Amino acid sequence: MTSQQQFYQQLRSALEKAPVAIATIVKTIGSAPREVGAKMAICGDGGLIGTIGGGAGEGKVVTQALAVLNAKDRTRGKASKGNKTDIRQLIEIDLTGTPNRETQGICGGKVQVWLEVWHKEWAIALVEQILKSLAAGKSVRLVTPLERKQASHPSIHIVDEDVPDANSTEYFVETLQPPPVLFIVGGGHVAIALAHMAGFAGFQIAVQDDRLDFITPERFPQARFLSTSISEALDSFTAHSQLYVALVARGYQQDVEALQTLLQQPLAYRYVGAIGSQKRIHRVCQAMRQKGIPVERLPNFHSPIGLDIGALTPQEIAVSICAELIKVRRGGTGLSLCERIQQPRSTSKVHVGERLYANLL
Repeated sequence: MTSQQQFYQQLRSALEKAPVAIATIVKTIGSAPREVGAKMAICGDGGLIGTIGGGAGEGKVVTQALAVLNAKDRTRGKASKGNKTDIRQLIEIDLTGTPNRETQGICGGKVQVWLEVWHKEWAIALVEQILKSLAAGKSVRLVTPLERKQASHPSIHIVDEDVPDANSTEYFVETLQPPPVLFIVGGGHVAIALAHMAGFAGFQIAVQDDRLDFITPERFPQARFLSTSISEALDSFTAHSQLYVALVARGYQQDVEALQTLLQQPLAYRYVGAIGSQKRIHRVCQAMRQKGIPVERLPNFHSPIGLDIGALTPQEIAVSICAELIKVRRGGTGLSLCERIQQPRSTSKVHVGERLYANLL
């Protein structure tokens, strides 16, 4: 799946050639294939960037987008409210399987998609500003007025803090997050498997090991940063808001050194995990207390690292660790899906929309 940074990089290239229709999920009720904020770009030649879930619902949006892009009166701004060629539209997709619906699905919910045409004259500058912030590790807040009024100026803009006074106009506010960085301490077998797995899951990879021959590009082709120094590596992430750390070094002495350095540079760690048996973790914590720096001072510390899936091989351990990283990033429960649906619905935010939708049946 295309990351937000990749999406805007590809979008910039597409905008150089022609206007592009952007479809954004702004509301979901019940179960939906994608989350609020998911985006897809539709080019005039039918090319797509990203996805809003696939299937018949996405097909409906693509068809509508192509009609908008190919409308003769699009560039003249003559489309009126209710006209099928409005350059700003709110499209509803019904996935409930209800008979006589234009679009049906089996997800069980409804999705509202905001469709708007982006033009090179103003959109490239906006996209470049977004990419610059994401590359620096900073989040971006976009505000989109959900109105069909045609205007020559862009409707979408970036805000720092408060949303402008909307008065009677509804706004959609979204936060674009930079790609998460996984800083792996250690260059052994688990580290190699974890770099591969986490890179595939959308994390940017950085690896540190004090053994130079353990951090070669051949061992870690996914890594964007390789270093023999923990401090040097952390200095590269001082402004990053999505930093995850996995300690998978060869011994507890390396764990202690790494934890000391992490505490000396209190960055915005979203997650810090340390591999090892209970005995190893106990020795690490004991050594830290003897130095007067208990690990409890480190926020979001997970040890032993990973989810309990019975992992044994380096590849299985990497899956376990990566699953926990995704759990922290996305706010999951860590339960198997069949176990989760057996839990009281009030315990999971995932089911709030489903309860709202159930009241409409």
